[in-house]
Amino acid sequence: MEKEYIRLKEIKPELADYLNSSLRIINYSQPIDSKEVHDLRVLLKKARAVLKLIASQVIPDYNVKDITSLREASKLMSDWRDNSVLRKILKDLRKEYPSLFGRLVNNEIINKLSVKNNETSIPLDADLTIAKIKELVHKTSYRIRFQNADAFDPNILLSELEKTYADAVKRFVFCRNDPTEKKLHAFRKKSKEFLYQVFFFRPLNNRAIKDLEDKLTGMTRNLGKLVDLFQLLKALDYKYYEVNPIELDELVVRIRERQDEHLRKVWPVASKIFCPGRKLASVLGYKTLII
Repeated sequence: MEKEYIRLKEIKPELADYLNSSLRIINYSQPIDSKEVHDLRVLLKKARAVLKLIASQVIPDYNVKDITSLREASKLMSDWRDNSVLRKILKDLRKEYPSLFGRLVNNEIINKLSVKNNETSIPLDADLTIAKIKELVHKTSYRIRFQNADAFDPNILLSELEKTYADAVKRFVFCRNDPTEKKLHAFRKKSKEFLYQVFFFRPLNNRAIKDLEDKLTGMTRNLGKLVDLFQLLKALDYKYYEVNPIELDELVVRIRERQDEHLRKVWPVASKIFCPGRKLASVLGYKTLII
């Protein structure tokens, strides 16, 4: 009798869809806006997470080149995304603390960050950058066609997922003991990578893994908002040990309070998923995991 086994979600069609969807945004969204920049960056992050998951079963040279190309494409858009996010955070804070912002009306940095340069939030001279992003994604999409994806060993895929999980656990321990911006950002990136990879293991335990994905999505969203607030503090060029306008000190306290709120939502979820000593099998809803 043939041994029963569970087929994981097919990887190559999903990977191709991430890249094709990216190209559709680039080709048909003119001019590209901040929401589309966000969607595009998410698709490229998903594609990179998949490429890392299959790295040990594909042509190494192609894989390294593809991951590097997609990372470069995302990096080219980082400033576009940051400008839009910082402006939105300031808008939300202004709505919550109108009297405080009334006293900050002459703050040059805040005024500059609050200005929307154009309707799309994307620089008017972005055409060359968009063309470069398109080139990088298109070449990656073309190379992917020649990667053999018909015989991925699910046990090797699971082994790669375990590596991602172990790395996320390590980064959780680092930032739990020393919650600096750099460590929190690294934990968020690795958690997102784990989130995008675990998607392909849904057939093992669909309900448990979807629940895990929901928890990871909420956790990484709070981490993202936390890191964005760090970026705002950096943009404000604030130094607490210097003499500052009292209203600027108050604004920073409000920003720190928001960071505290996001952290309070992160730690309980992160501890349940990434607590040291916990096995990946139990995270996926199994006592012992055999594919």
